[in-house]
Amino acid sequence: MTTTAPRLGTALARLLILAAALLGTLLAGAAPASAHAALTGSDPKDGAVVATAPKEVNLTFSEQVAMSADSIRVLDPAGRRADTGEIRDLCSGSIVRYGVELRAGLPDGTYTVAWQTVSADSHPIAGAFTFSIGAPSATSVALPDREPGGGLVGALYGIARYLSYAGFAVLVGGGAFVLICWPRGAGVRPVQRTVVRAWLTLTGATLVMLLLRNPYTGSGELSDAFDLAGLKSVLETKTGAALTSRLLLLGAAALFVAVLFGAYTRRTDPKEKKDLVFGLGIGGAVVATGIAGTWALAEHASTGIQPGIAMPVDILHLLAVAAWLGGLTVLLIALYRAPSVERTAVERFSKVAFTSVAVLAATGLYQSWRQVGSWSALTGTRYGQLLLVKIGLMGVLVGIAWISRRWTQRLADLPSGGLSPADLSSADLSSAEKETEGVEEGEASEADETSESDAVPEADAVSSVSEAEGASGVSPDVDPERAAQLARQRAAVATARRKRERDADPERSGLRRSVLTEAAVAVVLLAVTTVLTTTEPGRTEEEAGRSTSASGPAAVPDRPVDVRLPFDTGGVDGKGVVRLSLDPGRTGANGLHIYVERPDGKPLDVPEVKVALTLEAKDVGPLPVAPDRIQAGHWSASGVQIPMPGEWRIQVTVRTSDIDQTTLDKNVKIG
Repeated sequence: MTTTAPRLGTALARLLILAAALLGTLLAGAAPASAHAALTGSDPKDGAVVATAPKEVNLTFSEQVAMSADSIRVLDPAGRRADTGEIRDLCSGSIVRYGVELRAGLPDGTYTVAWQTVSADSHPIAGAFTFSIGAPSATSVALPDREPGGGLVGALYGIARYLSYAGFAVLVGGGAFVLICWPRGAGVRPVQRTVVRAWLTLTGATLVMLLLRNPYTGSGELSDAFDLAGLKSVLETKTGAALTSRLLLLGAAALFVAVLFGAYTRRTDPKEKKDLVFGLGIGGAVVATGIAGTWALAEHASTGIQPGIAMPVDILHLLAVAAWLGGLTVLLIALYRAPSVERTAVERFSKVAFTSVAVLAATGLYQSWRQVGSWSALTGTRYGQLLLVKIGLMGVLVGIAWISRRWTQRLADLPSGGLSPADLSSADLSSAEKETEGVEEGEASEADETSESDAVPEADAVSSVSEAEGASGVSPDVDPERAAQLARQRAAVATARRKRERDADPERSGLRRSVLTEAAVAVVLLAVTTVLTTTEPGRTEEEAGRSTSASGPAAVPDRPVDVRLPFDTGGVDGKGVVRLSLDPGRTGANGLHIYVERPDGKPLDVPEVKVALTLEAKDVGPLPVAPDRIQAGHWSASGVQIPMPGEWRIQVTVRTSDIDQTTLDKNVKIG
């Protein structure tokens, strides 16, 4: 059957524009995919100066990572590969460590270690550091300044990720809304279009993510999206397998949608319909769970503590989100675009939404504990701060849902006769449709037109024209242009009548407004959730920080903290490098050695060198150190006291003439 749907009102347009603006602000301010695994140690250490060339370079991570042949590269001062390219798996128990062997006979100088890999929860990570053999030297290595997972490819991948979540929610939630709450909605064209578009959105977003996966975790070049060799390597990864499985499950979802909006709507026998609903419910639940599992198996839930519990909880969380927000979207479309929505359907969805919120609260509490782990991480990490924003939005959403539930109860308390705009029967709907279609067939009733004229003053001219046309006996077949004009006039009258009837029903109007506001907040909530999936969990960030403090260069006994600081005072002979060594690099007494060198590595004798140590976290310092000149370019101090562990800021002031000096600083962790 054909219905003429009213246009969305200006209130809907304003709210959607507001939601889009908030979403854009959120995504624009989001950093590229953060490191969910962190480099917690290396051998040699960052900035270390070793006497002889090591046999290999080892990297230690906070959690499991996926290594490829080029994940670790060691480059000599001229930018040439100094490693053999053979990655060694040195993992043992909970220690995640990988190494690469170095070539024999490496000359002295500064070497650059560049690494790039993918963490266990699918996000790319990268970094670089230097160490020196014999003595530091100049290096021509230029590392890219692009963050892993950033740039245009990162932005497109993030948009596809958001659309995939949105498509999943509307596809699953829309199907559940029709089956559980509003079976008659399976035959309503706007509802059909919404669910089908959700399927297309999820399928398209999944394909885009699959194509962008190679440049997203690698080169960052958009052209590499069509690299077949890269695509093949992606398919062999956990994320590639998850995306491929999602596409296969979407094929089954397409069959579900076809049956729901096809065979199901054509069934007239109640028993056949009941059997078909049972089959669709079981099949749809299996497919929806499988699609949700493709996220759980490849992202946060699959790594960290208790993955065996976290993955089922994550699946349940996603299904609850879909049932609530997806059903809410379809209800919103139905309230604005469908001729009628039975109050029983709204009441059923209210119960479904309440159950979904309860499930979300339970699963969200577990996920928050698992990903954050401490109160300090809740406020001191980006993940915790975003989680607080999400919790706040959830509170707003629950409050609006409570208002919607009140409107639903008011609808239920009204007598059926008072709900004619909301509870139009099938006969009423057919009559309204015939009235519109009658214009094209020349069968419109003059009485109906007069009634329309009385009810809608702005349509008086339209009704008069229609009456006159009917009286004159002009047939649409004789004058197609006139018939088309009359059809448009009839449609405008019908639209105005339905709008007046809806606006005259305060309960229905109130429900539409509250559901619309709920949907707008849900758009922003979904954006925050998407950003959370690309943010390093608070627990991981804190553990990585503790691991770095425990295993970094400053916390290893009997190994000095080595710092290299280039300087330029701006005067004559004012360029050079300061090398500072703090031995043994722990709390208590330390020996300090400072070497000032020219750019070519030769000693540079300067009038004065001063050092200060500050522990800003504890408001300790600055503690001044006055080193003694040992020889040209070499200063030393003994018994330098480090009173407590932490991240200390070392400030070195170099004066190259009476007026030319500069102050350099470097943060180091002292164990």
